[in-house]
Amino acid sequence: MSIESVTPARGRLRASQRKAIVAGTIGNTVEWVDWALYSIFAKIIADEFFPSADGAVALLSTLAVFAVGFVMRPVGAAVLGAYADRHGRKKGMTLTVALMAGAGFVIAVTPSYDRIGVFSPLVLLLARLVQGFSAGGEFGSSSAFLVESAAHGRRAFAGSWQQVSVAGGVLIASLLGTLTTSALSDDALHSWGWRAAFVVGALLGLVGLWLRVSVEDTVSFTQVQDSGRTRTNPVKAMFVEHPKATLRVAGITVAGTLTYYIWVNYLPTYANLTTGIPLRSALLSQTLCLIVFVVALPFVGRLSDRVGRKPTMAGFAGGFVLLSWPLLHLLSGSFLSLYLVQLVGMTLILGYSANCAVIMAEQFPPEVRATGIALPYALAVALFGGTAPYLTTWLHESGHSDLLWIYVSAAALVSLVVYLTMPETKDKEFH
Repeated sequence: MSIESVTPARGRLRASQRKAIVAGTIGNTVEWVDWALYSIFAKIIADEFFPSADGAVALLSTLAVFAVGFVMRPVGAAVLGAYADRHGRKKGMTLTVALMAGAGFVIAVTPSYDRIGVFSPLVLLLARLVQGFSAGGEFGSSSAFLVESAAHGRRAFAGSWQQVSVAGGVLIASLLGTLTTSALSDDALHSWGWRAAFVVGALLGLVGLWLRVSVEDTVSFTQVQDSGRTRTNPVKAMFVEHPKATLRVAGITVAGTLTYYIWVNYLPTYANLTTGIPLRSALLSQTLCLIVFVVALPFVGRLSDRVGRKPTMAGFAGGFVLLSWPLLHLLSGSFLSLYLVQLVGMTLILGYSANCAVIMAEQFPPEVRATGIALPYALAVALFGGTAPYLTTWLHESGHSDLLWIYVSAAALVSLVVYLTMPETKDKEFH
C-alpha cells in the first residue's frame, strides 16, 4: 500500500503520503493550466474563431463556448467519478489529465475562422466539450485521492492542495498570459503567441501524466476493492443512499464557484472590458494576487483542521454578503484599485477553497466518494461558475454592471445558510 498512517503524536506526513500529495497536486496543476488559458485569452480567441465585425458579439460567443464546456462537466463527473470509484483514483486522474492536455493541443493548432470558416468555432467547441468532460471528473478523483492520502487531523491541509493546484494552474496560465502580452506585439500575440501558450500547457500535461502513473492508489480505495464493496452504479448509490449529502455538496459549491470564476478567472478580462485598464496590467494584478492566494491556502487548511470547517467557510460567505457591493464599485481603470479588489476577494475565497475538497469528501463513504464529490459539485459549477463570465459581460453590455453585486451577495447568502446549518465534520471518523 502506498499510503501509510501518520504517527498521531507527531502529526507529520510520511514520505509516501508526501509523494502522493505532491503527485496529485502537480498533476492537477498542469491540467488546470489548459482550462484557465481559455478565459485569459478570451478576447483574442474571440477574434480568431468568430467573425470580427462586432467585437462584443464575438466575445459573447467565445464566452458561450466557455459556458457550454461546463455543460459537459456533470457528464464527466458522472462517468469519470464512477470510473474512479470502480477502478481507482489513480486511473481516473490519469485519464482526466490525458483528455485535458490533448484537447488543449487541439485548440492550439486549430486554424482561425478566416482560414476554415465555421469549422474553426466548431472544433473549438468540441475541444472545450472534451475539456469540460475531463474537468468534471478531475475534481472528484483528485479531491478523494488527496484527502484519503492524509491522516486524521490533517485532512483539510491535504485537501487544500487540490485548490493550491487549481490556483497554481491558473497562476501559470496567468504568467503565460502576462509574458506573452508584455513581450509580443499585438500582431505576434494574435498570430502565434496565444497558441504557443496552449502548446506549453499541453506539454505540461505530459508531466502530470507521468507523475500520476508513478504513484499507487489510496488505502481507502484498495480496502473497498479488496472487500468487494465497489459499486456497479456509484451514481445511483449516491442519489439513493446519500441524498442529503448530495444536496449539501451542491449548496456548499454555489457561492464558491461563482466568486471563484469571477475573481480568480475572469476579473482581468472584465476589468479590461468595463474600465479600460490594459489587459497586461490586469493580468499582472491577477498574477500577484494568485501568488498570495496559493501560498495562503495550506495555512487556511491547517486553520480548518484546528477550528473547524464551519467557521472558516462561514467567514468566506459572510464576507461576500457584506463586501460584494463595495468591492465591485471600487473597480476603476487604475492598477491599485483592481489589485485591492482582487486581493480582498481572493482572501475571502480562501475560506471556501481550503475546505471544499475535504468537506465534500467527508460527506461520503469511499465506495461512492469520487462520484459524490464530483457530480453535485459539477452541476453547481455548470449553473453558477460556467455562466459567470457570460453573465457579467452581458450585464456590462446591457448597461447593468451595477447589478452584479446583487447576484454575488445572493449566492453567498445561500451558501452561508448551508455552512451554518451543516454538521461539523472536523473530527468525523474517516475511512
